[in-house]
Amino acid sequence: MLGTVTGSESQARETLHRIKAAGYDGLELNRFMIHPSSLMVRLMTRAAGMPTGKGGSLDWQGLLQESGLEVASLHADLGSLERDGDAVAEEAKSFGTDKVVITGMYRFDYSDEGTVRELAQRLNKAGESLRQQGVKLLYHNHNVELLQVKPGLRAYEILIGDTDPSYVNFEFDSYWFTDGGADAKAWMRRLGSRMKLWHVTDRGSRQKGSAMTPILKADSMELGTGNMDLQGLKEIALENGIEAVVLESHKNWIDRDPVKSLERSAKWLKENI
Repeated sequence: MLGTVTGSESQARETLHRIKAAGYDGLELNRFMIHPSSLMVRLMTRAAGMPTGKGGSLDWQGLLQESGLEVASLHADLGSLERDGDAVAEEAKSFGTDKVVITGMYRFDYSDEGTVRELAQRLNKAGESLRQQGVKLLYHNHNVELLQVKPGLRAYEILIGDTDPSYVNFEFDSYWFTDGGADAKAWMRRLGSRMKLWHVTDRGSRQKGSAMTPILKADSMELGTGNMDLQGLKEIALENGIEAVVLESHKNWIDRDPVKSLERSAKWLKENI
């Protein structure tokens, strides 16, 4: 969300100031965002609607300290955790957070039961290693975890059932499960206290019906402007004892401006959280 508005120290400073002024307490960082990345990674994240921009060259420690914003968690990839989990843990702690989040697996077959069960064990091992450093591991879903590995069994059920709550818990993204056609509230109830963070985005459309078809394409929307039952989701999230609410949107910002978009969403958050 911030990759396109943190292209320089001055732009990032202004962006963080506006985030703080809008009422937010902090950010969720991604290692793709705060480290120099290869051209391939930049192209992949841009294609996925999550451009990293030039954030890897910025002094994030200094910028955050100056802005007064905290860090809710640090997103990382499983490969980095498996190669040097201690380094990832130390980086998270240097930003003042005890949470590392797996952002999802690329080029991964979520429809294969054996592969998903193996992933659960890899998460357990990485989570156990992080716990020894005083850091918690969370798994962040998209919609692909809703794939059935066999009739009546979805990949996400395996990730819940085969992971040890002592080592692995969850950052639940209600947008992506709603996008996948699932009942996000039912899954949140199933996670219960294992849901530590809530990724929230509204979902709807800014389009109008065309002469060719009245069918609209849904996308992320500012909170309170779409069709998701944010109130119902919020109540369950709070019952689960979440530690933070994290706003995330994927393109489709009002006036194509991610900062204006997060400022608009801040109104709903102030009134409801």
